[in-house]
Amino acid sequence: TFLGLLMIPSIYWLMPSRYNIMWNSILLTLHKEFKTLLGPSGHNGSTFIFISLFSLILFNNFMGLFPYIFTSTSHLTLTLSLALPLWLCFMSYGWINHTQHMFAHLVPQGTPAILMPFMVCIETISNIIRPGTLAVRLTANMIAGHLLLTLLGNTGSSMSYMLVTFLLMAQIALLVLESAVAMIQSYVFAVLSTLY
Repeated sequence: TFLGLLMIPSIYWLMPSRYNIMWNSILLTLHKEFKTLLGPSGHNGSTFIFISLFSLILFNNFMGLFPYIFTSTSHLTLTLSLALPLWLCFMSYGWINHTQHMFAHLVPQGTPAILMPFMVCIETISNIIRPGTLAVRLTANMIAGHLLLTLLGNTGSSMSYMLVTFLLMAQIALLVLESAVAMIQSYVFAVLSTLY
C-alpha cells in the first residue's frame, strides 16, 4: 500500500504544511513575474532557472545569518560563478539567434550621428561589466551587514549593562534588516539576470 502511495504524486495524498503552501505561493508569484519579464518569446520552463537561482541565493543568505555558519554569497567566487556563465549564455544566445536585435541595442534610438561611435563603445563596456556589477552588488551587501553585526557584537564585552541592552536592541534590529536584505538581494540578482 505504501509503495502504491509513493507512486501517486504526493500532492494528492500528503497534506501540505503552512510553510509548504507559503513557499509554493512565493514560487508561483516569482514564476509569473519572470514570465512577464521574459515576454512571449521566452522558452517554456526558462523561468525555472531563475527560480532555482533565487532559491539558492536566498538559502545561502539565510544560512549566513546563523552564528558560526559561513556565508558563501559574501565571496566573489560564488557570485561570479553564478553571474558570469548566465551572462555568457545569454550573450552568445542573443548574438547567434538575434544578431540584428543585439546590434540595434548598441545604439539607443534618437542618437545623433556624431555620437554613435562613442555610444557603441559605452554600451559595449556597460554590457561587459554587467556580470561583475551583479556579483559585486550581492557580495558587498552580504559583507556589509555581517561586518556591522560582528563589529557591534565585539564591543559588547567592554560596555555597561545599560548600554548592552541598547546594543542588543540594535543587534536585533540589524538582524531583521539583514534578513530583509537577504531576501531583496536574492530577488534583485534573479530579476537582473533576466533583464541583462
